[in-house]
Amino acid sequence: QVQLAESGGGLVQAGGSLRLSCAASGRTFSSYAMGWFRQAPGKERQFVAAISRNGGRTAYADSVKGRFTISRDNAKNTMYLQMNSLSPEDTAAYYCAARGPDYTISVFTTVGEYPYWGQGTQVTVST
Repeated sequence: QVQLAESGGGLVQAGGSLRLSCAASGRTFSSYAMGWFRQAPGKERQFVAAISRNGGRTAYADSVKGRFTISRDNAKNTMYLQMNSLSPEDTAAYYCAARGPDYTISVFTTVGEYPYWGQGTQVTVST
């Protein structure tokens, strides 16, 4: 089992940037495919980005393509989400998720595919 803890959220003006981190503990981090999701008040949790266990494959929601970058450092047991050109529509609680052990080089883009979740970090983008 893996435990996840997000950090890096906060308040930022539109057009600004933030970098979220997801620190993992427990079993071997490099065995887990990872993802970022977000949930705004009154809305369902939605996919943001995903990365394979070795970092070789990534996937993004259309709404964040070209603005957000997912990455991971398996030596540090940490995943990142670099968010640029933020807009108020990006305001949400952001969650990291893990699936594994995974023995493929796949990415997973739905909530139901991830059994492990962090507690979330709030991102608020002001106008």
